Amino acid sequence: MARVSQEHLDARRRQILDGAARCFARSGFHGTSMQDVLKEVGLSAGAVYRYFPGKEDIIAAITEETFATIRGAFEEASRMSPPPTPDVLLSRVLGRVLSGEVHGLERRTFAALAVQLWSETLRDERLAVQLDEGYATMRAAWTKLVEAYRGAGLLGGDVAADHVARTMIAAAQGFIVQEALFGDVHPEVLENGLRGLMSMGPQKAS
Repeated sequence: MARVSQEHLDARRRQILDGAARCFARSGFHGTSMQDVLKEVGLSAGAVYRYFPGKEDIIAAITEETFATIRGAFEEASRMSPPPTPDVLLSRVLGRVLSGEVHGLERRTFAALAVQLWSETLRDERLAVQLDEGYATMRAAWTKLVEAYRGAGLLGGDVAADHVARTMIAAAQGFIVQEALFGDVHPEVLENGLRGLMSMGPQKAS
């Protein structure tokens, strides 16, 4: 019997994850059965179970990939030197996250999947650990970014760097939720809105 190449194994695993992601985005985790996944990917139960013992394991793998995409976008942005202003930086992060790189999903479908994964961490301890570890990494990276802003004289020192970092992360997360719920969210909207907020200054006395 001919040996199956690693490339073939990786492609088959990718096929299963992408098909399952489409099912989960369409019907939710609890509304999707393993039979739905098998039908979507066009494989036998034995072929799928060779890679994943059950639905929870597929969910865990998709969670890791999705969180890694979001985390990677934040970490990549934090390494830019000199860092662009927050409006430009967060626009780039949002653009990459919603680019459809993961599972070949269109932007709103991917955003909906991300929101479902976030909510699933409230009941699944294994997923919660993945989220906590990724969030801690992002916070640390973006805290360093805020400190770089201060070093460049772009930001005052009256607010804790971690507080600023968490607020910036929250802005991007919020726009992902908006895309999932309403659609038609574009990175330039976040960029323009943040630039408007950043332009605020003390009002002149009349």
